[in-house]
Amino acid sequence: MAEKEIDSVTGVETTGHVWDGDLKELNKPLPKWWLYAIYASIVWAIGYWIIYPTWPTHNGYTKGVLGFSQREAVTQEIADARASQAQYFEKIAATPLAEIEKDPELLAFVMAGGAAVFGDKCGPCHGKGGAGTIGYPNLNDDDWLWGGTHDAIEYTITHGIRAGNGETRDMAMPRFGLDGILKPAEISDTAHFVLSLSGTTGNPAAVERGSKIFAENCAACHGEDGKGNQDVGAPNLTDGIWLYGGRLADVEKSIETGRGGVMPSWGERLDPVTIKMLAAYVHSLGGGK
Repeated sequence: MAEKEIDSVTGVETTGHVWDGDLKELNKPLPKWWLYAIYASIVWAIGYWIIYPTWPTHNGYTKGVLGFSQREAVTQEIADARASQAQYFEKIAATPLAEIEKDPELLAFVMAGGAAVFGDKCGPCHGKGGAGTIGYPNLNDDDWLWGGTHDAIEYTITHGIRAGNGETRDMAMPRFGLDGILKPAEISDTAHFVLSLSGTTGNPAAVERGSKIFAENCAACHGEDGKGNQDVGAPNLTDGIWLYGGRLADVEKSIETGRGGVMPSWGERLDPVTIKMLAAYVHSLGGGK
């Protein structure tokens, strides 16, 4: 039997393994506390396998002694949460939107719920904070096509805009260019006049010509002064707020195509209480009036 070699520096027995000619491996066993921790983990794992659902089988999985189900636990937690919130939902359903703001506790619940729904359903188009972008209205200002009251906002959310149902909001602006109602030069002149309504200076001759075209084709909806009409969803053209951009080319495009954006009818997807919370939250963004 070969004599055991003892390392001269550490005084520890070597294993006999040598690397690079003189690098020897010491026979240092693992600390006992580390081994005990490993053994305890093994025992704990075996116990866990027995008590809880663990191993997959050909037609399911082992149920465990306790028969615990994460799915059932989550289902019960959801049911408990809904039960605790039921009183708020009932109160929201029975309280007019304008009155909710007078109840601080109920308002806090409504704002939290409305913000969550807005972020999930409305944020992808209007932005997380409701600031909007080209083609999607800014909900933080006071520029509303169909009005910014609680009831008007609730109606818009419920029935949508050009959503294909009988009660949806629908302002059918003519496609003056695509349908050949106006010639390109007339569209350009009208765009110059429309921009002049909000203080943008342009070609005086084009503005003069455009004013006559506007009076004959646009004033019926937008008003002779261009301040719009919420009854038909015609925007105010004098405030410098533009849904599709305020450059000459943008306005020309709007006149040419009529635009015609679409908003879903959320009444077909959300319950009335959720829509009510959403309407209250949108109104609170700063643009409701």
